[in-house]
Amino acid sequence: MITRAIVSPEPRRSRSSTSSKARSTSNTTFLRWQGTVEGHKIESLELLTDDENGLLLERTIAYRPFPALKIFRDRLFALNAGRVPDDMWDYPKATET
Repeated sequence: MITRAIVSPEPRRSRSSTSSKARSTSNTTFLRWQGTVEGHKIESLELLTDDENGLLLERTIAYRPFPALKIFRDRLFALNAGRVPDDMWDYPKATET
């Protein structure tokens, strides 16, 4: 969706932080979401990795199908204007050599 990860200097508390306290085998939570964007089906698969205190260390998301993702991304770009730096939404233009 964006060209690089948004990195925070401090771990964030995951909404599923209590999940990490209830299990003893893994610090990874898997989430699946299905919905629509402008009438087109879209799905995401998400991995949340937290530490022993339930603080979120890493969030990885995969979306499909690509045409719906493009619509979703374009809508997010418009909604986040000025809040997320423009250079995070696209690669820099290639320079000819």
